[in-house]
Amino acid sequence: MSVLLAASIALAALALVFFAVWRWQLRSLNAGMIDPVWAASLGGVALLYALAGTGDPSRRIAVGIGGACWGARLGFHLWRRNAGKPEDARYRRLREEWGTEAPRRMLGFFLVQAVASSVLAISFAVPAYTRGRLPAVLIAVAVAIWIVAAAGEALADRQLAAFVAQPANRGKVCRAGLWRYSRHPNYFFECLHWLAYVPLAAGSAWIALGIVPPLLMIWLLLRVSGIPMLETHLAQSRPEYPDYVRTTSALIPWPPRKTRADSTRLAAKE
Repeated sequence: MSVLLAASIALAALALVFFAVWRWQLRSLNAGMIDPVWAASLGGVALLYALAGTGDPSRRIAVGIGGACWGARLGFHLWRRNAGKPEDARYRRLREEWGTEAPRRMLGFFLVQAVASSVLAISFAVPAYTRGRLPAVLIAVAVAIWIVAAAGEALADRQLAAFVAQPANRGKVCRAGLWRYSRHPNYFFECLHWLAYVPLAAGSAWIALGIVPPLLMIWLLLRVSGIPMLETHLAQSRPEYPDYVRTTSALIPWPPRKTRADSTRLAAKE
């Protein structure tokens, strides 16, 4: 199957799936369920490119397994987190801001996500349509990046879920594990995941396109629907959050900065 036909099928399928979720959220008033569907549907697109691609079988197998496993893991996690729960604060805020225009604008928002997903899926398409045997060392590099990204994101998700599950932590800021070093370690490893497919595109004339999805994900999380919307809500709902922002890296895990109070306590001990 040609890459243009596969891409057209992927975009049409994503648009239909996201439209169906939009229709469902008109009744449920829970637009947050688009998140698990987004992850699972992208995993399905990875399988589509792996099966339809005309490239080296080892590249296609890596794309299919990597994309499908990532989508299944993240989709299942987000489903468990969102199903039967109140609407995510980010979507609730949009619904409130849009008022009577919310249904129409939410549809546009969902369809834009379908287009963005198609762009992210370039990570799958380029390797799947690249011919020529891929050196084992590059497969090893891709697998290593994928394992670190998937394991890191899963660990961050588990640590946050365990923290939130404790009633005593209600209204507090999670600083457990990876969350001590990054305000959004799950987002960091999500961005890293999209870099795992770049080595699989080695030798392709279109390898530069493989850099677009990681950059798009970083931009979306830093500037659009990730960190800005989430941190606005957290700053309003958790009194400790401004201090957390001052001391902790936004994305890349890094040792926390010392506050003036920390320096004062250290000087007093000395």
